[in-house]
Amino acid sequence: MKVNIHPAKTNVSKLIAAVESGEEVVIARNGEPAANLALAETPKKSRRNILRSGIGKMWISPDFNSLETNAEIAALFEKTRDFD
Repeated sequence: MKVNIHPAKTNVSKLIAAVESGEEVVIARNGEPAANLALAETPKKSRRNILRSGIGKMWISPDFNSLETNAEIAALFEKTRDFD
């Protein structure tokens, strides 16, 4: 199907439906083909890419799970603050 720009703008929903049903849609300017309307292909995200996306963005201290660090964190949680 070949459609000029103005009718394409007013019937974009119908044109998308036509493309979804397998029809080829060419958008023309003054009767000359200017663009093809095609289905968008969404890239599939692999689990590997998701897991590797944080590499180099975070740092963990070597002593993050030491007894001293755990005691310091526990002490911070046990402190009470007066808001009066």
